[in-house]
Amino acid sequence: MLRTPAGGTRLRILGWLGEPDTAERGLTADDVAARLGVPRPAALAHLRLLASLGLLHPTAGDEGTRYRRDENRLAEVTQLFRKGW
Repeated sequence: MLRTPAGGTRLRILGWLGEPDTAERGLTADDVAARLGVPRPAALAHLRLLASLGLLHPTAGDEGTRYRRDENRLAEVTQLFRKGW
């Protein structure tokens, strides 16, 4: 799923969530939509897919749902790709 054309977008989202200024607070679907220049539903679809794979943790709050990376799961997936999966 990360090798499809949309996969590049998902990798960008994961990259943003690894940046020091966003890693702690996370991103909302509105944040991602603004960065990508796409409608909110498109951004939300990417975030939900990444969350369903266990790569992101959604947390509901006053400002809406924020998504943060799951570093342990990312390490597991990275290891699978290194092994040729």
